[in-house]
Amino acid sequence: MDVKLRVVLADDHAVVRTGYRRLLELEDDMEVVADFGDSDSACAWFAANSADVLVLDLSMPGRGGLETLARVKARETSPKVLVFSMHDNPAIVDQALKAGADGYLTKSSEPDLLIDAVRRVARGERPLSADVAAARAGADGAAVHAGLSPREFEIFRLLAAGRTVEQIAARLFLSAKTVANYQTMIRQKTGLSSVLEMYRHADAHGLLDGSE
Repeated sequence: MDVKLRVVLADDHAVVRTGYRRLLELEDDMEVVADFGDSDSACAWFAANSADVLVLDLSMPGRGGLETLARVKARETSPKVLVFSMHDNPAIVDQALKAGADGYLTKSSEPDLLIDAVRRVARGERPLSADVAAARAGADGAAVHAGLSPREFEIFRLLAAGRTVEQIAARLFLSAKTVANYQTMIRQKTGLSSVLEMYRHADAHGLLDGSE
């Protein structure tokens, strides 16, 4: 009997996870071995278990999708990670790829594209849905947020959304001093010296989605 691809799902909507599970388990070469609705549970599972592919939503409660991605990919036996998200903003896509994503599809993709993408990332390819590829092709790579690291970008979005240093520290399990240091670095890299300027920039570039 052929060995099946071991797939893990991470999405904060239980109904969505159930749908993904049923879709993928119809395939003879796949099995969903776990699914999670929050970042910490997914990271804890990977600390003691392994899988071939993680299908990850970026809008996760707790540490968030980018942090989950970075933590999972930092493990010695990390899975391939396919981001499956509602976001098609090229800046968010680029940050996910920078953090280690092996492929990126938007949730507007047809079901058969998700199945194909799981197989492709398992083979070492980097699938991108057509809308993502088109958005990246037309993106402004010179935008000031383009030089931020994934962690800086995540904190930048939270600051722009009006979160305080203390709120961000609690959400990302960091000290307030660490977040304040990141805030200083973000200001230096972007030239945006106030939260209002950060908000205006993020809003103009479609970096705020209301989920922060």
